[in-house]
Amino acid sequence: MDIFNQLLQGFATAATPVNLLWCFVGCALGTAIGVLPGIGPAVAVAMLLPITAKVEATASMIFFAGIYYGAMYGGSTTSILLNTPGETASMVTAMEGNRMAKSGRAGAALATAAIGSFVAGTIATVLVTLFAPIVAELAVKLGPPEYFMLMLLAFTTVSAVLGKSTVRGLTALFVGLAAGLVGLDQISGQARYTGGVPELLDGVEIVLVAVGLFAVAEAMYAVLYEGRVAESQNRMSRVHMTGRDWRRSWPAWLRGTAIGAPFGCIPAGGTEIPTFLSYAAEKKLAKGSDQAEFGTAGAIEGVAGPEAANNATVTAAMIPLLTLGIPTSNTTAILLGAFQNYGIQPGPQLFTSSSALVWALIASLYIGNVMLLVLNLPLVGLWVKLLKIPKPYLYAGILIFATVGVYGMRQSAFDLFLLYGIGVLGVVMRRFDFPTAPVVVGMILGPLAEAQLRNAMSIGEGSAMVFLQRPMSVILIVVVLAVLILPRLAKRWSARRLLA
Repeated sequence: MDIFNQLLQGFATAATPVNLLWCFVGCALGTAIGVLPGIGPAVAVAMLLPITAKVEATASMIFFAGIYYGAMYGGSTTSILLNTPGETASMVTAMEGNRMAKSGRAGAALATAAIGSFVAGTIATVLVTLFAPIVAELAVKLGPPEYFMLMLLAFTTVSAVLGKSTVRGLTALFVGLAAGLVGLDQISGQARYTGGVPELLDGVEIVLVAVGLFAVAEAMYAVLYEGRVAESQNRMSRVHMTGRDWRRSWPAWLRGTAIGAPFGCIPAGGTEIPTFLSYAAEKKLAKGSDQAEFGTAGAIEGVAGPEAANNATVTAAMIPLLTLGIPTSNTTAILLGAFQNYGIQPGPQLFTSSSALVWALIASLYIGNVMLLVLNLPLVGLWVKLLKIPKPYLYAGILIFATVGVYGMRQSAFDLFLLYGIGVLGVVMRRFDFPTAPVVVGMILGPLAEAQLRNAMSIGEGSAMVFLQRPMSVILIVVVLAVLILPRLAKRWSARRLLA
């Protein structure tokens, strides 16, 4: 009852006209930022940090939170319509969402993304309200061995499920892992595989790779290989979801939320692992004609599940930030800096020392979710009209957008050469049927997995037995083996039944 009363007080604070205005501006700005490739929520919040000198603490934190989860909504729009992820969390949405758009179902894809984001965000916010201290306490018990095994699970799941061949999936993954090694070693500080190029000391920018492999490669591939065929594919679609779309979407929303929420509480790679795991789960669980749509006409579950997982992760990331002062993503790290600018230190004492601020922030998550749904659903029809733009102009616009977005990150001409080099690699991969998503997963999680492996080996004093001495780590090893072995056993068993 005490939590309920505090939440009501939070709503009273968050629902003042000034705070509602800040929430609305943050949500609208976040949506726009999510649409733009190269400008993620972390960059936007970092650029706007100076407002903490002028704006009251509660208002500015509500504003930053609005940008944070607004960007997650916005990222799905261009992913679905143009195969151009605004940020890395939208990469999975692009895989099935863009195929749905090309087969005339862009409206349904945008609607399931918006509603799924609302459902997952609301459920995760309830979890933040009720279980913040409990969940954070459990997450803290995970150590480097568990984190490494989680990432290994992501590697095997993505490589085994995406693409038509496990070998091709693993090849793409190793390309990403190799790219992730470029730059300064996290522990020793030694330069690795930079070839004497100063721009590579900081590593290859992940947004640059995502934009190159998806947006630039999409435009180049369409020009080189699709020709006039592409003209007839992106036709105007209905804006609403059918009854069948609803029946297929709602279980995916709930499963995506269940996968995403726990990942928000642990520093294991942000939204990428849960979105890919959600996609893998939906592809495995789909049956018959529904499964046949994956990778062809576009399966609505492949949009609904990952979008729900994405938003559940983003919202649940507030749990360790507020209760422990531990940021689990780039954006929450910058939000931590914003708290500190006000002389507020997130942690176990925050719920008592700054109770009004915390509960107003949690209440604003509920309000922001409703605002984003109201903002996004009416615009679905407007977004779908993007598909009527003539293809030459559309692809030229994508290339210009991608170029400006990537150049704006570091103002480096080298980044542009790298962008188009990666775009050519993306075209080659598509031409020879290699999945591109494992490349990005390898790049994002490779350095994190390396650091966790080294830390785990240090704990075990050089012995790999450390992974077998912790129950959670053993469970994850069993799951990894199951992902690799069970599908093959099932195929052999079904082949034997057919022969019999």
